[in-house]
Amino acid sequence: MDTNRAGLGYQNFEEVRTNHIFYIDKTDFIREWWENADKVTLITRPRRFGKTLNMSMTECFFSNKYTGRGDLFEGLSIWDYEYRKLQGTYPVIFLSFANIKASKYEDMEYKITEVIADLYEKNNYLLEGKLLSKNEREYYQGIKTGIQDTIAAGAIHLMADFLQRYYSKKVIIILDEYDTPMQEAWLSGYWDEAVRFFSSLFNATFKTNDHLERGLITGVTRVAKESIFTGMNNLDVITTTSDEYAASFGFTEEEVFQALDDAGLGNEKQKVKRWYDGFTFGSYTDIYNPWSIVSFIKKKGKYDAYWSNTSGNGLVNALIQKGNPNIKQTMEELLQGKSFVAEIDEKIVFDQLNGSANAVWSLLLATGYLKVLKLETVESDEDGLGEEGDVWYTLTLTNLEVKRLFRKMVKGWFGGSAEMSYSNFIKALLLNDVDGMNEFMNKIALHSFSSFDIAGGVSDDDAPERFYHGFVLGLMVELAGRFEITSNRESGFGRYDVMLTPADREKDCAYIIEFKVHKPLREKDLAETVANAHAQIDEKLYDAKLIAEGFDPGQIRKYGFAFQGKTCLIG
Repeated sequence: MDTNRAGLGYQNFEEVRTNHIFYIDKTDFIREWWENADKVTLITRPRRFGKTLNMSMTECFFSNKYTGRGDLFEGLSIWDYEYRKLQGTYPVIFLSFANIKASKYEDMEYKITEVIADLYEKNNYLLEGKLLSKNEREYYQGIKTGIQDTIAAGAIHLMADFLQRYYSKKVIIILDEYDTPMQEAWLSGYWDEAVRFFSSLFNATFKTNDHLERGLITGVTRVAKESIFTGMNNLDVITTTSDEYAASFGFTEEEVFQALDDAGLGNEKQKVKRWYDGFTFGSYTDIYNPWSIVSFIKKKGKYDAYWSNTSGNGLVNALIQKGNPNIKQTMEELLQGKSFVAEIDEKIVFDQLNGSANAVWSLLLATGYLKVLKLETVESDEDGLGEEGDVWYTLTLTNLEVKRLFRKMVKGWFGGSAEMSYSNFIKALLLNDVDGMNEFMNKIALHSFSSFDIAGGVSDDDAPERFYHGFVLGLMVELAGRFEITSNRESGFGRYDVMLTPADREKDCAYIIEFKVHKPLREKDLAETVANAHAQIDEKLYDAKLIAEGFDPGQIRKYGFAFQGKTCLIG
């Protein structure tokens, strides 16, 4: 491999090979995929793991547009197999939804029709001769950007029909980044409309398509079949925990270490491992992100958060920022290097992301931010661990690069200006500067709290309190290590909201924090709400745990946080 030509951003296999760009041989994927003989295969991997390059590679191998281009594969593993006779022998449709990002359903639909119109334009040679009937010719010429969604949903199916008739051979259909528009739909609030459209599109393209030889789909997440792959019993789903194709996406440790040696960076192997190793696909436990490794080599051994600094963190950011206190508490523990156990369902149901912590962890596992340390399957209902067949995952942050991402992400929630810096809140807390704490909290509440964030549901009176609880936990990320941060634990005769136990008792005090949302029918003002918070701390003996551990009452600071809408009072 020529590490001197390490280049970023190359997604076209032909371009990589003809320009002799740094490339690690992944062509055995072609053999494995063809031998598995699944009608339609969905493979999910985190972003920047070579999905698009592998799909381009597959197109170059099978597509009759590349007939006679065996030079692209000479010297690679696939050329050692009998499969070389398949090179350039199939009509292939290769589509990508990577750029389908829109804040409104109508805009998303328009962008999809652009992709379909481009497909028809590239194959307009089909209009020549007598292949198409008069009606088909009129249909073909009517496929333009902006067509109705009902027409767009069946357009790929019909293109497969035309191509099969033209070449007398069934069609391979490759769809890259299928879930990008689905994530945008969820973030922008038109999920239900998107589900209806994509269900029709995928059903026509991959399920009820007699012109299909094989289908290959890639994405970051496995969206539940019940959402958009309804009734697709011909779909084989490969996730990050599957053994199939485990070494085909991302670099194995052997490949990385060889590349480092070739680049004269062999003495950096162990530090590179700490920064960029940790991804686990199936039985492969040491997978590295290609973007970070290529960047590291290109930058001649400079360490940086290359992968996590690229775009694509919006969904993860939103879920954690708006997550419940338990999610934020777990994030605190992860940033301290700890692990946790969860029951994971790899079928992402976007409708559940706002209310289910396990759904969030499932997404973080699929997107590469968490890795699996251990899997445990419940053998019997009598084990007390759940129902027989349940699978429990022990999870932790993937590597140092990911940890740095989350620290940066949490800091970014609280504004970029010095005036709004979240560290000001921490400084005020440690100095017992109540005025400083109040000034910060009221400024950040005004700028960052939306009415959606702080509104309680009719059946969920504690929702605003949980929101503030989680928000303040996020502020305290910088204290991890200096304090043990615990939340919703028993002490005395109840459960405190937040407790900070110092690692160095000579240096720091302990803290107990109680959150209260103002009840206008019971309390005349926020000052009375603060007083009620203190009364609860004292009456429930929340300091009992600290005193039992040897803390003098004078070492324990107690704070009440009272909230009313975007107004806060701390005392």
